Amino acid sequence: MKLVSWNVNGLRACMNKGFINYFNQADADVFCLQETKLQEGQLDLSPFEGYESYWNYAEKKGYSGTAIFTRVSPLSVRYGLEEDAEPEGRVITLEFEDFYLVNVYTPNARRDLSRLDFRMTWEDRFRTYLSELDAKKPVVVCGDLNVAHEEIDIKNAKANRGNSGFTDEERGKMTELLESGFVDSFRRLYPDRGDIYSWWSYMPKVRERNVGWRIDYFLLSERLAPRLVDAGIECDIMGSDHCPVTLELSE
Repeated sequence: MKLVSWNVNGLRACMNKGFINYFNQADADVFCLQETKLQEGQLDLSPFEGYESYWNYAEKKGYSGTAIFTRVSPLSVRYGLEEDAEPEGRVITLEFEDFYLVNVYTPNARRDLSRLDFRMTWEDRFRTYLSELDAKKPVVVCGDLNVAHEEIDIKNAKANRGNSGFTDEERGKMTELLESGFVDSFRRLYPDRGDIYSWWSYMPKVRERNVGWRIDYFLLSERLAPRLVDAGIECDIMGSDHCPVTLELSE
């Protein structure tokens, strides 16, 4: 089974930058998106024939949002973490026969860290939610988690320590999540591979010089790890300030 996750930073804009070509090339069983930045009815779905689609739109127009395209019909669908949907459209959960898939766009702490406290509370809620799912069946988590976990996951670790996305608090929450029974699929397969990232700022020549952060992930329940075939980062795919990340699981 092949899964793809991509923060497209505005799906309509990305559609004009080669998105469909990559979507067709990827030939994924499940394709997850973050930061769709659109509302219902604003996108022609005809290019996605053969896929069911599920959308969690943010209440605020042009902001956040997640979506999943899947060839495999889910047993159930859930939006948000608790009973009510997230107003920022950040989470979609599909239940498949042998695992849950959670597509997430984690809140940013903001450059001035004004949303760090909100982020910490959200992280605890998210970890609790995943643990509740994991008690029923294994979980695959994918998306933009907005944190570079270790120094190997960021180009200039010393200079960025304490910055949004690389605070000790955010990194600590990622450690807590992994210690609660999850595996970072890419690091499980490539523990020492550096200089490979999934996000680059739009500053001039930053991506050209590969000054990036690895903040997009596929996490797995530990008991799914034996099914892990490959995990990739498609650095050469343009169209967004993020690139797609991939996961292949054996049947």
